[in-house]
Amino acid sequence: MNNAQRKVGFMTLGCKVNTYDSEAMMEIFETAGYTIVDFSEVADVYVINTCTVTHLGDQKSRKMMRKAKRINPNAVICAVGCYVQVAPEEVKKIAEVDLMIGTKNRGDILTYIDTHLQDLSQRDFVSDIMAEKIFEPLMISEVKGKTRAFIKIQEGCNQFCTYCIVPFARGPVRSRDQQQILDEVNRVVEIGYQEVILSGIHIASYGVDQSETAASQTDLIDLIEALDRIEGLKRIRLGSMEPKFISPQRLKRLAVLESFCPHFHLSLQSGSDTVLKRMGRRYTTAEYLEIVAQIRAVFPLAAITTDIMVGFPGETAAEFQETLDFARAVGFYQIHVFKYSRRSGTKAAEFPNQIDEILKNSRSQQLSELSRELEQAFIKKNDGLVAEVLFEATNDAAGYEGHTKNYVPVFLETDEKINGRIMKVRVSYTSRYTDKLIGDALEESAK
Repeated sequence: MNNAQRKVGFMTLGCKVNTYDSEAMMEIFETAGYTIVDFSEVADVYVINTCTVTHLGDQKSRKMMRKAKRINPNAVICAVGCYVQVAPEEVKKIAEVDLMIGTKNRGDILTYIDTHLQDLSQRDFVSDIMAEKIFEPLMISEVKGKTRAFIKIQEGCNQFCTYCIVPFARGPVRSRDQQQILDEVNRVVEIGYQEVILSGIHIASYGVDQSETAASQTDLIDLIEALDRIEGLKRIRLGSMEPKFISPQRLKRLAVLESFCPHFHLSLQSGSDTVLKRMGRRYTTAEYLEIVAQIRAVFPLAAITTDIMVGFPGETAAEFQETLDFARAVGFYQIHVFKYSRRSGTKAAEFPNQIDEILKNSRSQQLSELSRELEQAFIKKNDGLVAEVLFEATNDAAGYEGHTKNYVPVFLETDEKINGRIMKVRVSYTSRYTDKLIGDALEESAK
């Protein structure tokens, strides 16, 4: 069977970076003549891009490997990504898996498949990631079915927080060449995309590995300024980043960029200083609060979103209450709440006083309830404003939903097809919707 007759199905677990990596691998298959099919369909090859941030990610990854083999027992099952990278011996024991690739050399996936088919004993293609120094240029030339494009700008993390397996799964910081990024953004703008989201494992580290001489170093702000000069690019949004990257000087540079979206996802993890210290985080709550104040001094209606972990080893009731109080004091727009998951190989896995699941669930529920309350309060703050909204998809038969630059959802009742368009609207809060604003179009289009 030649490649033109072959089909491949993908299952992607985990983060947006994984999604980007999968889409890049799909392009490799398509260029070779494969047809991309839904994971539930019969295919000749299945690629499971795995996640290992939590034990549930491991479980889901194993489940998908076995599911693929049930769909087509004769297919080649490729396990790829973070779970494979950190637990190759564990994955090797899964009978349904035909070949393994970690988070390195994924661009060679077709070569690995051919090698395996010529010699079925060749199945382990996982290589050491910890000494890797070069960004693997997995690139996307076309973005399908979306109104904003994710652009991967870096790989890896050097932080080694005590709970986190990611540095072991993704390796050290490797920054993508700026010209490669500019070329990719130019391509997506040429095919009609007006917003890009800069993503990576630790985007605040962009550029730190590129030169030993600080004077010649390119950092994240330099990159954003270069992207802002691309004609037709209306919006630049940032993925998750470390709080201490923010400074008054950097905010001043961002404030003059017309395309910059004032949406800061600043990972907090805990609102208790004692927990932050055990986590190995490199800031205090006072420093975090000062950073938030700096942002709001420049961008008064900036959306500030975050990640908070509950149930970290030894987290007391008092420490959890500190987190609740701190989240309320910050006034986050949204909180991504997740429960601590014990990851073998991390320092926190050996910490005493591991928290039981019942208590984790209770704390997760409490924090999620607070998040919903804060989200509604932030949405209300935007009531009555005039904003430019990028409309993305139909909400229902009556209209479209989109987002403002500070990521507030807006519903516009219209019969017109406005998917992918930026329109100036007046937004209003009503009791009809508590999770979005209603838009009233003020002009046909700001496209």
